[in-house]
Amino acid sequence: MKIGIFDSGLGGLILLKSIRQQLPDYDYVFIGDTANMPYGNKSREEVLSAVKKCIDFLIDKECELIILACNTVSAEALRKLQDSYLADNYPDKRVLGVIVPTVEEIARDEDIKRLGIIATPRTVDSQVYIHKLAELRPDIIVYQNAATDLAFQIENDNQEKISRLVGEYLEPLIAEEIDALVLGSTHYVLAKDIIESYLPKDIKIISQDNIIPQKIKLYLDNHPEIESRLSRKGDYQLYVTKSNAIYEKLNSEWFGGGQLHEIKL
Repeated sequence: MKIGIFDSGLGGLILLKSIRQQLPDYDYVFIGDTANMPYGNKSREEVLSAVKKCIDFLIDKECELIILACNTVSAEALRKLQDSYLADNYPDKRVLGVIVPTVEEIARDEDIKRLGIIATPRTVDSQVYIHKLAELRPDIIVYQNAATDLAFQIENDNQEKISRLVGEYLEPLIAEEIDALVLGSTHYVLAKDIIESYLPKDIKIISQDNIIPQKIKLYLDNHPEIESRLSRKGDYQLYVTKSNAIYEKLNSEWFGGGQLHEIKL
């Protein structure tokens, strides 16, 4: 049995890269629903419908544990998927999101008092980061900004627009004198260098590629009944619902150019 990684696009691919670096022995299946991205501008019903198809695909590929590497899906659909869809259809499988582990790491850092978040409009509107942080660290003041078009431009590798948008989205957060910034979409990890260049040096970047791999390891350590069912050949499979040049480029750079499959769901 394998570990499945789902995202609407490139963010999940970089998360897979980071997870494999820390947990190289397990077998992985990645599905990027690139034909339907960006998820951050879709309705909850549209998101849920698309994600169910991807979960079905990953379970058909013998995935025991599935990581939703998409903040929008973690915000809008995770609980419904866990409580209803999985419970009714795949009760022995587990699906995990990326927001709660991120919030837990933020809460542990006592130096964070004023937190900025850039995320998709759906994630910002859900206020999930604000609600979850209020449970653990009600003293943290949270400022959010919806980075409406950033994930799409990252997906299309439009560096000029990415740089312009990053400056536009960060300006109001920097003005609030934040001491840490959450990259509230795994896509934004690919723009981390640009984001860093706009931020004052004393603002910490909280990036999920640095958090999620260790959280998965901890989860598997705490759930030996799941870990024991995972195969350990070090294999991986990559699937997208619509391919483009940047996927081929990153597949070559990060994964040695193994076959990237384009599928229809």
